[in-house]
Amino acid sequence: MSDPYNPSQQNPPYGQHAPAYGPPTQHVVVGYQQGPPKGLSVTSMILGLVSIVAGFTFLVPLVGLILGIVGLRKEPAGRGMAITGLVLNGLFVIGWALLILFVIGIGAATTTSTYQQ
Repeated sequence: MSDPYNPSQQNPPYGQHAPAYGPPTQHVVVGYQQGPPKGLSVTSMILGLVSIVAGFTFLVPLVGLILGIVGLRKEPAGRGMAITGLVLNGLFVIGWALLILFVIGIGAATTTSTYQQ
């Protein structure tokens, strides 16, 4: 647009653009960068927490223990969650192993005591 009070500023001829004033603008593109993978570590920790509620299964803590070991080796960003999963799942796997040994010990003690009579 031209300023009627300033005769030095006139409309540019047809096909030309008025000069741009000020510094050129730069467009900043902000992108989402995906963090390092932590899927195995998160799954191990979740299965460890599920094992607290569903500890009656042997499969859930065992799978969580395996995923925790693999997650600890392959996903350094999820190290804390992998260690949490390892501890929780490890406790339940050890608990199951002790329970099985206890049942086998009781069974062995009762079979030997019945043959001695």
